[in-house]
Amino acid sequence: MMFLNPAVLLGLLAASIPVLIHLLNLRKLQRIEFSTLTFLKELQKNKIRKIKLKQWLLLFLRVFIIIFIILGFARPALKGIAIGGTSSAAKTTAVFIIDDTFSMSVIDTKGSYFNQAKSAIKDLLNNLQEGDDMAIIKVSSAGSDEINLSSNLVDFRKQIDDLQISDKSGKLNAAIVKAAEVISTSNNFNKEIYLFSDFQKGNLADDEELSNLSQALNERIKLYAFDYSGKDVFNISIDELNINTQIFEKNKSVNFSALITNHSGRDANNAVISLFINGERSAQQSVNLQSGQTQIITMDTPVNHYGFVDVFVGIEDDDILNDNIRYTSLYIPEEIPLIIFESNISEAKFVYTALTLSNNGQTIKAAVKNISEINSVDLSRYRVVVLIGAANLQNSSRIKSYVNNGGGLILMPGSETELSSFNDFIKSIGIASAIGEAGKVKGDYLVRFGEVDFGHPLFQNIFLKDEKKQIESPEIYHHYKLSSAAGRSIIKLADGSAFLCEYKLEAGKVVVVGAAPVLSWSTFPLKSIFVPFFTKSVFYLSAAEQSGQKYFAGDEILLNLKGKSVPQLKVVHPDKREEIINIENSAGDYIRYNKTTSAGIYQFYNGTELIDLVSVNTIPGESITEYLSMNDFREYLKKISFKGSFVEINKDGDVSATIMQARFGTELWKIFLLIALILAAVEMLVARSAKKDLAQI
Repeated sequence: MMFLNPAVLLGLLAASIPVLIHLLNLRKLQRIEFSTLTFLKELQKNKIRKIKLKQWLLLFLRVFIIIFIILGFARPALKGIAIGGTSSAAKTTAVFIIDDTFSMSVIDTKGSYFNQAKSAIKDLLNNLQEGDDMAIIKVSSAGSDEINLSSNLVDFRKQIDDLQISDKSGKLNAAIVKAAEVISTSNNFNKEIYLFSDFQKGNLADDEELSNLSQALNERIKLYAFDYSGKDVFNISIDELNINTQIFEKNKSVNFSALITNHSGRDANNAVISLFINGERSAQQSVNLQSGQTQIITMDTPVNHYGFVDVFVGIEDDDILNDNIRYTSLYIPEEIPLIIFESNISEAKFVYTALTLSNNGQTIKAAVKNISEINSVDLSRYRVVVLIGAANLQNSSRIKSYVNNGGGLILMPGSETELSSFNDFIKSIGIASAIGEAGKVKGDYLVRFGEVDFGHPLFQNIFLKDEKKQIESPEIYHHYKLSSAAGRSIIKLADGSAFLCEYKLEAGKVVVVGAAPVLSWSTFPLKSIFVPFFTKSVFYLSAAEQSGQKYFAGDEILLNLKGKSVPQLKVVHPDKREEIINIENSAGDYIRYNKTTSAGIYQFYNGTELIDLVSVNTIPGESITEYLSMNDFREYLKKISFKGSFVEINKDGDVSATIMQARFGTELWKIFLLIALILAAVEMLVARSAKKDLAQI
C-alpha cells in the first residue's frame, strides 16, 4: 500500500484528541453510603463496570474515526490489485506512441494493425478523466513534430481519427525519446506511455542512437506495449529502380532495371512486374522468387515523349502495398540549342553538317560563330558548346562557369592551334594538359585507332544487338596526345596515347578530341563513325548529370536552380495537391524542399514551365517482415536505463482491466471513508446508550 497524498498523514496526530478529552473529562464517581442493602451495592458495581466499558469503546471508536478520515484524505492505494468499485482519481499523463509506418498496414482477421491501434487508443481514452493530459506521437515523424500535451478529449479523439499510414519510416527509439521529453514536463502523479507497434526488427534503434533516459523514464513511469505482429506476412517489394541508359532520344529504347525482393516465408510464382511510362503500361514481365530471394529484373522500352517523363514499376498487390511501386524520371529534350565557335573559316563545316543531318535538324539546332565573338554570346541559352581552337580565347572563365553549371562542351584544336595555347586553355578550365604532340600536316606520320571503350554511352544504340562492335579507323596524320588523368579515355590510338577523352567538371561534362576536324589532320570527318559520334556526344552532354541522390519519403530535396531565375516555385505533389513557394533569393543556386511526406513524383514549376521532376520512394528497410520479441524489447529498455514499470499488453484481452490493475491508482479512500462513517454511526449509538446508563446512577 502507498499514499498518493502522504502529507495529510500528519493529521493522524489528531487521533490523540479523543484520548486527551477522555482524560480531562474523566468523572470520579461520588461515593454514597447506603444502608446494609447488599443487593443494591452489587447492582451499582455492575452498572459502573458497564459504563466504563462503553466509555473505552467510545474512546476507541472516536480515535479510529479520526484515523480513517485522515487515511481517506491521504488517498491510500494498492499497486497491482484491482478492487471492484474503486478507481484512480490521481491525475494522469498519457503519451500514446503509434507506429504509423507502412508495415502497420498489414491486415489480419480484425483489420489492419494500424486501425486496431487507433481503436485501442480511443478505448483507452474512456479511462481518462477531466484534468488528465494526453499526447500522440507518430513514429514516422517523432524526430520532427512538435508535441504538446492536451486535456481536450474531444479534439484528441479527432486527432486519432485523422491519423493515416505514412510512407515515411522511423525509429521506435526516437519516439520513446520524444515521449520522455513530453512526459517529463508533466506534474501529474500517473505518467504512462502506451506503445502500439508491430515491433519491426530494423525500426527499433541503432546502437549509436541510444542514450541514458533513466532520469526522464524513472520509477514513476509505466510503459505499456501493444504488439500487433503475428501474421505470416506475404510481401514482395521493389527496392530499387535504375535507368541504365544515359543518352535519351525520342522513340529510342531505354533500359531499366528493378531490384525485387521476396520477404515472405513462402515462394512467389509468376509475380507480374509492369513498367509504366507517363502512366501508360509499356512493358511487363513475370518472375519467380524463392523465399528471401532478391532478383534484378531488366526491361527495355521505347520512350515516345519529349520533355520530362515519369516512370514507375509496379507489382501485384500483397499484404503490404506501399512498397509495390518504385518511381524515377528522365528528360528527353525536344530541342537542343547548340553553338559552334571556330577559329578559322570552314573549320566547323564537317561538324555542322554532321549535327544538322541528325533528325533533319529538328532536334539539334546549331549555330556557327567565330571564336572572337564568344564574349558577346549568352552561353546559358545553349545546352552544348562546340569549341574548335583556343588560340584567340581571352576569357576562359566564362567557359569554365558554363560547364560547372551543367553545360556540355566539345573541345578540339583548330587547324592552326598550337599545343601550348591549347594546354593553357584546358588547364584554365580544370582539365589535365595534353602530354605531347605527334605528326604534322603533310607529313609521313600515320596512326590509327587502337583500343575503344565500347561501354561508354557514346556508343549506345549504334550497333545492332548481335553485331560485333567495331569501328572503321580513320588515318590520323597529326594529333595531340591527351591525358586521361581525372578523366575517361574513350578512344586510344595504336601508339597507346588517348585520342578521345571525357572529363566531368562539377555539374557539366567535357569531351575532348585530339585532332582538328579538318582533312589535313585526319580522315576522321570522312568515316562513318563521325556523324553518330557528334550527335551522340550532343545528346550525352545535354542530358542533365544524374546526381545519384535517392530520395526517400521524409527526405529533404535539394533542387538545382543554377542559371534560372525563379521568383515563385509551384510544387505539385503526387496526390496532385499544389503548393506555391515564394523564393526570396530567386538567383540562388539551390532550394531545399522538405515536405516529401508521400512517395511518388514531385513536379516543380517556374510559372507554367516544368523545370524538374523528382522521384521520392519508400525506404527498403520498412519492407522487411522480421519482428522483435518482447525479450528483445526488454533488452533495449535496459540499454536506455529505463527505470519504470514495463507491461506487455495482450491486445486480445481485457486491456482496460490490465492497465487499471497495473496502475498505482486502485485507491482505497472510498473504503476508508465508508468505514469512518460506519464507525461514526456506531459511536452515536454507543454514546446514546452510555448517556442513559450514566443518568441512572
